[in-house]
Amino acid sequence: MSDIEDLASGKGSGDENFPVASALIAAKHRAVVLAFYRVARLSDDVADHPGLTPTEKLRRLDAVEASLTGAAEGVPAVTALRRVLTERGLTDRHMLDLLTAFRRDAVKTRYADWGELMDYCRYSAAPVGRFVLDVHGEARTTWPASDALCAGLQVINHLQDCGKDYRDLDRVYVPLDALAAEALDVRALGEARASPALRRAISGLAGRTAGLLEVAKPLAGAVRDLRLSIEVGVIHTLAGSLLRRLMVRDPLSERVHHAKVEAVGVALGGAAATLAARLSARPERQAEA
Repeated sequence: MSDIEDLASGKGSGDENFPVASALIAAKHRAVVLAFYRVARLSDDVADHPGLTPTEKLRRLDAVEASLTGAAEGVPAVTALRRVLTERGLTDRHMLDLLTAFRRDAVKTRYADWGELMDYCRYSAAPVGRFVLDVHGEARTTWPASDALCAGLQVINHLQDCGKDYRDLDRVYVPLDALAAEALDVRALGEARASPALRRAISGLAGRTAGLLEVAKPLAGAVRDLRLSIEVGVIHTLAGSLLRRLMVRDPLSERVHHAKVEAVGVALGGAAATLAARLSARPERQAEA
Protein backbone atom coordinates (compact mmCIF):
# COMPACT_ATOMS: atom_id res chain seq x y z
CA MET A 1 0.00 0.00 0.00
CA SER A 2 1.32 3.47 -0.90
CA ASP A 3 1.44 6.40 1.52
CA ILE A 4 -1.40 7.89 -0.54
CA GLU A 5 -3.60 4.88 0.15
CA ASP A 6 -2.76 5.23 3.86
CA LEU A 7 -4.66 8.55 3.75
CA ALA A 8 -7.93 6.95 2.65
CA SER A 9 -10.94 8.13 4.65
CA GLY A 10 -12.64 4.75 4.53
CA LYS A 11 -15.62 6.22 2.71
CA GLY A 12 -16.93 3.90 0.01
CA SER A 13 -19.34 3.96 -2.90
CA GLY A 14 -22.23 3.06 -0.59
CA ASP A 15 -21.66 6.25 1.40
CA GLU A 16 -22.27 8.59 -1.52
CA ASN A 17 -25.46 10.63 -1.91
CA PHE A 18 -26.11 9.20 -5.37
CA PRO A 19 -25.70 5.64 -6.74
CA VAL A 20 -22.22 4.57 -7.85
CA ALA A 21 -22.14 1.46 -10.05
CA SER A 22 -25.32 0.15 -8.46
CA ALA A 23 -26.87 -3.21 -9.31
CA LEU A 24 -28.71 -1.43 -12.12
CA ILE A 25 -25.43 -1.24 -14.04
CA ALA A 26 -24.57 -4.37 -16.01
CA ALA A 27 -22.06 -6.57 -14.17
CA LYS A 28 -19.59 -6.34 -17.07
CA HIS A 29 -19.34 -2.57 -16.51
CA ARG A 30 -19.40 -2.35 -12.70
CA ALA A 31 -15.78 -3.38 -12.13
CA VAL A 32 -14.32 -0.64 -14.32
CA VAL A 33 -16.67 2.00 -12.90
CA LEU A 34 -15.70 0.99 -9.37
CA ALA A 35 -11.99 1.07 -10.28
CA PHE A 36 -12.51 4.63 -11.50
CA TYR A 37 -14.44 5.50 -8.35
CA ARG A 38 -11.71 4.12 -6.07
CA VAL A 39 -9.08 6.39 -7.63
CA ALA A 40 -11.44 9.38 -7.52
CA ARG A 41 -12.22 8.66 -3.85
CA LEU A 42 -8.53 8.27 -3.03
CA SER A 43 -7.66 11.55 -4.75
CA ASP A 44 -10.54 13.34 -3.04
CA ASP A 45 -9.32 12.08 0.33
CA VAL A 46 -5.88 13.53 -0.42
CA ALA A 47 -7.34 16.91 -1.42
CA ASP A 48 -9.51 17.03 1.73
CA HIS A 49 -6.97 15.70 4.21
CA PRO A 50 -6.70 18.13 7.16
CA GLY A 51 -3.17 17.04 8.08
CA LEU A 52 -1.54 17.87 4.74
CA THR A 53 -0.33 21.22 3.46
CA PRO A 54 -1.38 22.32 -0.03
CA THR A 55 2.11 21.48 -1.30
CA GLU A 56 1.96 17.98 0.17
CA LYS A 57 -1.47 17.43 -1.37
CA LEU A 58 -0.27 18.52 -4.79
CA ARG A 59 2.77 16.23 -4.57
CA ARG A 60 0.56 13.23 -3.85
CA LEU A 61 -1.89 14.13 -6.60
CA ASP A 62 1.07 14.34 -8.99
CA ALA A 63 1.95 10.80 -7.90
CA VAL A 64 -1.60 9.68 -8.75
CA GLU A 65 -1.22 11.18 -12.22
CA ALA A 66 2.17 9.53 -12.70
CA SER A 67 0.70 6.13 -11.86
CA LEU A 68 -2.25 6.80 -14.17
CA THR A 69 -0.10 7.72 -17.16
CA GLY A 70 2.50 5.00 -16.54
CA ALA A 71 5.29 7.40 -15.63
CA ALA A 72 5.51 5.62 -12.24
CA GLU A 73 4.01 2.63 -10.44
CA GLY A 74 3.67 4.15 -6.97
CA VAL A 75 -0.08 3.84 -6.33
CA PRO A 76 -1.48 0.30 -6.77
CA ALA A 77 -5.14 1.35 -7.09
CA VAL A 78 -4.22 3.80 -9.83
CA THR A 79 -2.03 1.27 -11.63
CA ALA A 80 -4.99 -1.13 -11.53
CA LEU A 81 -7.22 1.51 -13.10
CA ARG A 82 -4.65 2.17 -15.83
CA ARG A 83 -4.58 -1.53 -16.61
CA VAL A 84 -8.36 -1.84 -16.90
CA LEU A 85 -8.61 1.32 -19.00
CA THR A 86 -6.08 -0.18 -21.41
CA GLU A 87 -7.93 -3.48 -21.51
CA ARG A 88 -11.21 -1.75 -22.31
CA GLY A 89 -9.71 0.74 -24.77
CA LEU A 90 -10.81 3.69 -22.61
CA THR A 91 -9.12 7.06 -22.28
CA ASP A 92 -7.52 8.35 -19.08
CA ARG A 93 -8.68 11.87 -20.00
CA HIS A 94 -11.63 11.82 -17.61
CA MET A 95 -9.51 10.96 -14.58
CA LEU A 96 -6.92 13.53 -15.59
CA ASP A 97 -9.71 16.12 -15.67
CA LEU A 98 -10.83 15.04 -12.20
CA LEU A 99 -7.28 15.50 -10.96
CA THR A 100 -7.48 19.10 -12.17
CA ALA A 101 -10.40 19.60 -9.79
CA PHE A 102 -8.67 17.88 -6.88
CA ARG A 103 -5.60 20.07 -7.39
CA ARG A 104 -7.92 23.06 -7.29
CA ASP A 105 -9.40 21.80 -4.02
CA ALA A 106 -5.90 21.59 -2.57
CA VAL A 107 -5.27 25.31 -3.00
CA LYS A 108 -8.61 27.07 -3.57
CA THR A 109 -11.20 27.68 -0.86
CA ARG A 110 -13.57 30.29 -2.31
CA TYR A 111 -15.63 30.71 -5.51
CA ALA A 112 -16.55 34.18 -6.64
CA ASP A 113 -19.70 33.48 -8.65
CA TRP A 114 -21.84 30.88 -10.39
CA GLY A 115 -19.64 30.89 -13.49
CA GLU A 116 -16.55 30.07 -11.45
CA LEU A 117 -18.42 27.28 -9.69
CA MET A 118 -19.59 25.85 -13.02
CA ASP A 119 -15.99 25.88 -14.28
CA TYR A 120 -15.04 23.85 -11.21
CA CYS A 121 -17.88 21.41 -11.93
CA ARG A 122 -16.56 21.03 -15.48
CA TYR A 123 -13.58 19.24 -13.91
CA SER A 124 -14.99 17.89 -10.63
CA ALA A 125 -18.28 16.42 -11.86
CA ALA A 126 -18.68 16.23 -15.64
CA PRO A 127 -15.79 13.73 -16.15
CA VAL A 128 -17.59 11.15 -14.02
CA GLY A 129 -20.68 11.13 -16.20
CA ARG A 130 -18.63 11.21 -19.39
CA PHE A 131 -16.60 8.24 -18.21
CA VAL A 132 -19.69 6.16 -17.41
CA LEU A 133 -21.16 7.00 -20.81
CA ASP A 134 -17.91 5.99 -22.52
CA VAL A 135 -17.84 2.70 -20.61
CA HIS A 136 -21.30 1.94 -22.03
CA GLY A 137 -20.35 3.02 -25.53
CA GLU A 138 -22.89 5.85 -25.56
CA ALA A 139 -22.75 8.67 -28.10
CA ARG A 140 -20.93 11.85 -27.17
CA THR A 141 -24.08 13.78 -28.07
CA THR A 142 -25.25 12.74 -24.58
CA TRP A 143 -22.44 14.67 -22.91
CA PRO A 144 -24.12 18.10 -22.58
CA ALA A 145 -27.12 16.66 -20.71
CA SER A 146 -24.81 14.49 -18.63
CA ASP A 147 -22.60 17.47 -17.80
CA ALA A 148 -25.67 19.38 -16.59
CA LEU A 149 -26.81 16.47 -14.43
CA CYS A 150 -23.38 15.95 -12.90
CA ALA A 151 -22.97 19.68 -12.20
CA GLY A 152 -26.39 19.67 -10.56
CA LEU A 153 -25.43 16.74 -8.33
CA GLN A 154 -22.20 18.51 -7.37
CA VAL A 155 -23.95 21.75 -6.40
CA ILE A 156 -26.56 19.83 -4.39
CA ASN A 157 -23.74 18.18 -2.44
CA HIS A 158 -22.10 21.57 -1.89
CA LEU A 159 -25.30 23.19 -0.65
CA GLN A 160 -26.32 20.43 1.75
CA ASP A 161 -22.77 20.21 3.15
CA CYS A 162 -22.02 23.94 3.14
CA GLY A 163 -21.72 24.22 6.92
CA LYS A 164 -19.54 21.13 7.29
CA ASP A 165 -17.24 22.16 4.43
CA TYR A 166 -16.72 25.58 6.01
CA ARG A 167 -16.17 24.29 9.55
CA ASP A 168 -13.97 21.31 8.68
CA LEU A 169 -12.06 22.51 5.61
CA ASP A 170 -12.54 26.29 5.51
CA ARG A 171 -13.82 25.62 1.99
CA VAL A 172 -16.79 27.55 0.61
CA TYR A 173 -18.45 26.49 -2.63
CA VAL A 174 -21.41 28.81 -2.08
CA PRO A 175 -20.56 31.64 -4.50
CA LEU A 176 -19.43 34.76 -2.69
CA ASP A 177 -21.64 37.01 -4.80
CA ALA A 178 -24.71 35.02 -3.72
CA LEU A 179 -23.78 35.65 -0.10
CA ALA A 180 -22.97 39.30 -0.74
CA ALA A 181 -26.36 39.82 -2.40
CA GLU A 182 -27.89 39.02 0.99
CA ALA A 183 -25.32 41.17 2.86
CA LEU A 184 -23.56 38.03 4.16
CA ASP A 185 -20.03 36.73 4.26
CA VAL A 186 -18.72 33.20 4.74
CA ARG A 187 -19.01 33.38 8.51
CA ALA A 188 -22.76 32.88 8.09
CA LEU A 189 -21.99 29.26 7.22
CA GLY A 190 -20.44 28.69 10.63
CA GLU A 191 -23.60 29.46 12.58
CA ALA A 192 -25.67 26.76 14.29
CA ARG A 193 -28.69 27.77 12.21
CA ALA A 194 -29.00 29.49 8.88
CA SER A 195 -30.34 33.02 9.00
CA PRO A 196 -33.30 33.98 6.79
CA ALA A 197 -30.80 35.74 4.51
CA LEU A 198 -28.68 32.60 4.12
CA ARG A 199 -31.80 30.52 3.52
CA ARG A 200 -32.70 32.91 0.68
CA ALA A 201 -29.21 32.61 -0.81
CA ILE A 202 -29.31 28.81 -0.68
CA SER A 203 -32.83 28.71 -2.09
CA GLY A 204 -31.75 30.92 -4.98
CA LEU A 205 -28.83 28.63 -5.78
CA ALA A 206 -31.11 25.61 -5.55
CA GLY A 207 -33.33 27.32 -8.11
CA ARG A 208 -30.39 27.73 -10.48
CA THR A 209 -29.51 24.10 -9.94
CA ALA A 210 -33.06 23.13 -10.89
CA GLY A 211 -32.26 24.69 -14.26
CA LEU A 212 -29.37 22.26 -14.65
CA LEU A 213 -31.65 19.32 -13.91
CA GLU A 214 -34.07 20.62 -16.55
CA VAL A 215 -31.27 20.58 -19.13
CA ALA A 216 -30.40 17.05 -17.99
CA LYS A 217 -33.98 15.77 -18.23
CA PRO A 218 -33.65 14.21 -21.73
CA LEU A 219 -30.58 12.18 -20.76
CA ALA A 220 -32.36 9.04 -19.55
CA GLY A 221 -34.26 8.82 -22.82
CA ALA A 222 -31.19 9.51 -24.94
CA VAL A 223 -29.08 6.73 -23.39
CA ARG A 224 -29.34 3.51 -25.40
CA ASP A 225 -28.46 1.08 -22.61
CA LEU A 226 -31.69 0.32 -20.73
CA ARG A 227 -30.04 -0.37 -17.38
CA LEU A 228 -27.96 2.79 -17.53
CA SER A 229 -31.05 4.74 -18.58
CA ILE A 230 -32.89 3.58 -15.46
CA GLU A 231 -29.87 4.47 -13.29
CA VAL A 232 -29.83 7.96 -14.80
CA GLY A 233 -33.56 8.29 -14.13
CA VAL A 234 -33.07 7.23 -10.52
CA ILE A 235 -30.24 9.73 -10.00
CA HIS A 236 -32.24 12.55 -11.61
CA THR A 237 -35.21 11.78 -9.38
CA LEU A 238 -33.08 11.67 -6.23
CA ALA A 239 -31.52 15.01 -7.19
CA GLY A 240 -34.92 16.63 -7.70
CA SER A 241 -36.06 15.39 -4.29
CA LEU A 242 -32.98 16.84 -2.58
CA LEU A 243 -33.44 20.17 -4.33
CA ARG A 244 -36.99 20.43 -3.05
CA ARG A 245 -35.65 19.82 0.46
CA LEU A 246 -33.03 22.53 0.05
CA MET A 247 -35.83 24.96 -0.79
CA VAL A 248 -37.47 24.43 2.61
CA ARG A 249 -34.83 23.01 4.97
CA ASP A 250 -31.89 24.59 6.75
CA PRO A 251 -28.73 22.65 5.81
CA LEU A 252 -26.92 24.01 8.88
CA SER A 253 -29.36 22.55 11.40
CA GLU A 254 -31.57 20.07 9.53
CA ARG A 255 -30.87 16.87 7.62
CA VAL A 256 -31.13 17.27 3.88
CA HIS A 257 -29.63 13.90 2.90
CA HIS A 258 -32.04 11.05 2.29
CA ALA A 259 -32.17 8.35 4.92
CA LYS A 260 -31.61 4.91 3.40
CA VAL A 261 -35.28 3.99 3.41
CA GLU A 262 -36.22 7.35 1.91
CA ALA A 263 -33.64 6.99 -0.84
CA VAL A 264 -34.97 3.54 -1.74
CA GLY A 265 -38.51 4.84 -2.05
CA VAL A 266 -37.50 7.80 -4.21
CA ALA A 267 -35.25 5.58 -6.33
CA LEU A 268 -38.01 3.06 -6.99
CA GLY A 269 -40.28 5.87 -8.13
CA GLY A 270 -37.60 7.19 -10.47
CA ALA A 271 -36.89 3.74 -11.88
CA ALA A 272 -40.57 3.07 -12.54
CA ALA A 273 -41.08 6.46 -14.21
CA THR A 274 -38.02 6.00 -16.44
CA LEU A 275 -39.03 2.50 -17.47
CA ALA A 276 -42.57 3.65 -18.27
CA ALA A 277 -41.22 6.51 -20.39
CA ARG A 278 -38.92 4.11 -22.27
CA LEU A 279 -41.76 1.71 -22.97
CA SER A 280 -44.10 4.45 -24.18
CA ALA A 281 -41.39 5.83 -26.48
CA ARG A 282 -40.63 2.43 -28.04
CA PRO A 283 -43.45 2.53 -30.66
CA GLU A 284 -42.32 6.00 -31.73
CA ARG A 285 -38.72 4.79 -32.19
CA GLN A 286 -39.88 1.78 -34.18
CA ALA A 287 -42.02 4.03 -36.38
CA GLU A 288 -39.06 6.34 -37.02
CA ALA A 289 -36.91 3.33 -37.93
